[in-house]
Amino acid sequence: MIMNKLKKDMSPEEGEKLLRVLKARFEKNLNRHKGLEWAKVQGKLESNLEKLWSLNEMERTGGEPDVIGHDKNTGEYIFYDCSPESPKGRRSVCYDREGLEARTSHKPENNAIDMAAAMGIEILTEDQYRKLQKLGNFDTKTSSWVKTPSDIRKLGGALFADRRYGNIFVYHNSAPSYYGVRGFRGSLRV
Repeated sequence: MIMNKLKKDMSPEEGEKLLRVLKARFEKNLNRHKGLEWAKVQGKLESNLEKLWSLNEMERTGGEPDVIGHDKNTGEYIFYDCSPESPKGRRSVCYDREGLEARTSHKPENNAIDMAAAMGIEILTEDQYRKLQKLGNFDTKTSSWVKTPSDIRKLGGALFADRRYGNIFVYHNSAPSYYGVRGFRGSLRV
């Protein structure tokens, strides 16, 4: 059972509801986490309420988080956003704060890096994005910012990825750019 009060304004009832949603998704998509047991995942979540809050934020913004792996060295379960398209509640954002501040007009409300940090998650790296794409067809109509190497970012660029024509493409754009169909996907270790 969920403790009396979760961190960051999430009620126990919301925590219980989220666990039911996550369990149903886990059971519906067993191909994403072969050999893993929901009871063990739930036990980790119930003893890690701050991470449960982060998963709720992933869910609330349309990410449809699901377990995609287990790190045997640390014992952590790995969640990725598994929504078919880039999460709706995280689109139309620049890559980072510097990119947002560089815009002189038509600034979006936020940026991917700050949003992820506020949610307690990490933006997927290119390698993680490619791993996700092995589990299904994601971002066939949208695209997602991915963690950008510092040498590219220093030059003003940022990377994003999508699936088109049966292939995964990684592209570049200026960090201040934003589009209605580009958001970001996150990962969380519990």
